[in-house]
Amino acid sequence: MGAAFLTLGCLLFVVASVSAKTFELKDVNQLPQARKFKRIIIRHLNVPSGVTLDLTNLKEGTTVEFHGRITFGYKEWRGPLVKIGGKRLNIVGHKHARFDGEGHRYWKGGRNSRMVKPRFLEAIVDDSKISNLYFLNTPAMAFLCNWCHNTAISRITVDNKAAGDGRAGKAFNTDGISLGYCRNVQVRDSYVFNQDDCFVTGGGEDMLVENLTCEGGNGISVGSLGRGADVVKLTIRNSRVINSLSGINIKTEIGAVGLHRDVTFDNIELKQIHQYGISIYGNYGNNKAEPTYFVLDRYTFRNIRGNMAAPGGVNVWIWLHPNSAKNWRWENVNVVGGKGGMFRPPLSCKGIPGNVRIPCAER
Repeated sequence: MGAAFLTLGCLLFVVASVSAKTFELKDVNQLPQARKFKRIIIRHLNVPSGVTLDLTNLKEGTTVEFHGRITFGYKEWRGPLVKIGGKRLNIVGHKHARFDGEGHRYWKGGRNSRMVKPRFLEAIVDDSKISNLYFLNTPAMAFLCNWCHNTAISRITVDNKAAGDGRAGKAFNTDGISLGYCRNVQVRDSYVFNQDDCFVTGGGEDMLVENLTCEGGNGISVGSLGRGADVVKLTIRNSRVINSLSGINIKTEIGAVGLHRDVTFDNIELKQIHQYGISIYGNYGNNKAEPTYFVLDRYTFRNIRGNMAAPGGVNVWIWLHPNSAKNWRWENVNVVGGKGGMFRPPLSCKGIPGNVRIPCAER
């Protein structure tokens, strides 16, 4: 009898020790206390209006688990609604967990709205894992990883189906997954239905995007943050863009300073694209202007196939400064069905590098 009692006592002691390492957050005012723990559980939380769910300055090696529905009070502000920061973090959403932005409150007026809308989640992490986060009805940009290093991101879902696709113009500026100034970051096995860029990066190095499905928005974008921001060693592969305004969209702003180098698109399916199958242009911000010089060096387009939804769209359009594009590879690219009928005056092309033969702005 005594031995049994001792065993039970040891068991109770172990359970108490494990429990002491976990904190279940039930109110944002508990955040200072939660940061003392290495396992934080957030379940069915309502965040007050104008307040960030601030999960920065976490202990190294912390796990944050999201369960149930996480909601946010209404306020016109820039956000973010959630901010995460630290090293060796494990950020995970469990089955049926939802970040619900209740975007219908912000979608009034679409593109012409002057409403200030909050970004959803911004992560600044090193040596971390982020997985299985589900964003429902986002007010604006959904998931941003800025200045992230050595980080694996997977199973991100952005679900703005309630706003319709991008042609409706309802949920403007709802970018899906964004990487900025990142190094050694992978994004895998994710799905975005939105009304703006599905994936976008304007600066970073050694980035991989794989098995991404985009629907409804502006497709996969590589842009320029300007001010010397570079995109170097980016690979996007084994992905698909469906029922979107654009398929692959490479854009640099007028007068931007920086470069793109070693960028690869491989095994990309484009299906039912409405405006541009592949567009590459150097006059972002003023579509009537001449393109300005910006280095696009060692781009590879390989095994890209698909169709335009109607003849009004264009399969491929390139509008670059004559000296911008260098050392391109264009292999097994076949986008069909577009004749450019919606564009007046008709589109023309410039700046195609001399070492490749690209059918451009076909009519």
